[in-house]
Amino acid sequence: MLHSLIIPVTPFQQNCSLVWDERGRAAVIDPGGDLERVLGEAERRKLVLTKILLTHAHLDHCAATARLSRERGLPVEGPQREDRFWIEALPAAAAQFGFPPAESFEPDRWLEDGDRVSVGEETLEVLHCPGHTPGHVVFFHRGQRCAWVGDVLFAGSIGRTDFPRGDHQALIRSIRERLFPLGDEVRFIPGHGPASSFGAERRTNPFVADRLFVE
Repeated sequence: MLHSLIIPVTPFQQNCSLVWDERGRAAVIDPGGDLERVLGEAERRKLVLTKILLTHAHLDHCAATARLSRERGLPVEGPQREDRFWIEALPAAAAQFGFPPAESFEPDRWLEDGDRVSVGEETLEVLHCPGHTPGHVVFFHRGQRCAWVGDVLFAGSIGRTDFPRGDHQALIRSIRERLFPLGDEVRFIPGHGPASSFGAERRTNPFVADRLFVE
């Protein structure tokens, strides 16, 4: 069984997640900042951190990655390599938005659609879902019907596409052709705000609800 805890971090209240297996072997998904809080939660639960997983390379999702990787000796997996330019821009972005200094880094493993990543004895499937950023990926735990979708989809909204190399039509395709087919019952953890389900968004989301795509 995969356990998880959402920890909102940074002034942008980004949903960093701790995920771990039954033996307490854990990964940090999207460490954007506030590492003391994240590490404190891991220590309280006696978790052994084994890796960092990144959905995409925007500042609020990965600004603390280099520090966490260096201090704890953790490999970095993700995102897809088309987000490299965002990683290279981290120092400038941190200064622009008033974040603590952020370092660029090289992931130990760039992820591609169809890859799998392990968290202890648990496995997450990787879906490449471009649109918000070109290298955005989603992590899906098939057994528990749960997905970590970063900034692709939100409860009642979708990711922005007005950043460099954003693509609105690609984002819509990612949601409707890659995520929704996973099943209405799938619960998802977005990059910001409350969790929801794909079924709820198919019914009510004003950007991607089924009713908007009836010919």
